[in-house]
Amino acid sequence: MAILEICAGSVESAIAARDGGAKRIELCAALEVGGVTPSAGVIAEARKVEGIVLNVIIRPRGGDFLYNEYEVACMEEDIRTCKQLRVDGIVIGALTAEGDIDTAVCRRLISAADGMSITFHRAFDMCRNAKKALEELIALGCHRVLTSGQAPTAVAGITMLKELNEQAAGRIIIMPGCGVNSTNAGEIIKATGATEIHASARKNIGSGMIFRHSGVSMGNPDCDEYARKETDLEEVKKIVDAI
Repeated sequence: MAILEICAGSVESAIAARDGGAKRIELCAALEVGGVTPSAGVIAEARKVEGIVLNVIIRPRGGDFLYNEYEVACMEEDIRTCKQLRVDGIVIGALTAEGDIDTAVCRRLISAADGMSITFHRAFDMCRNAKKALEELIALGCHRVLTSGQAPTAVAGITMLKELNEQAAGRIIIMPGCGVNSTNAGEIIKATGATEIHASARKNIGSGMIFRHSGVSMGNPDCDEYARKETDLEEVKKIVDAI
């Protein structure tokens, strides 16, 4: 059976992912911008959730994947914190301005990881040459790459995902992700030959607030301050059944 990884934004979501049958989580904050590094406190509490592998995204901000020296130093420090908190793996990604893998930055981050599992995230999907980039990630020693096959969704990227999996030939894990759910996960696994798959499996959770001050926003005025998204236990179970 294929392995399911869930992108989790909280300890509550980590527990739901585990209880639903997922084998691993990618712990993130700010999922609305694709995920950034969560706080040390969230990581420490998530580490207490037994029975699931804990990977943590190392990304200092949203936006592109072209990082300056200050941002790289921050990522190195976050990785060292993850190491101290006994995280199983980290999820990284850095590109050059020309759209290639920034191998120099990646080497620094991998060195800081000091033996932890390394996943290269969907920065891969922004590369100008996916097959060249895959060989560079293999040479760097990455263990897996999370990718939609450089398409808007993993379903749309099935052809490329299959080609990447064949190119990888067991040297690195190709993990399809983006738009994965219980209705298409089985199709993606079957069509690509992937052995791991990544999903968010989130649902809206209403706020417990009774008093609500309308007309005041803490961020984007279009956002609902009284709702959040958390991992849906039942959807995780359905994806596990599908794969």
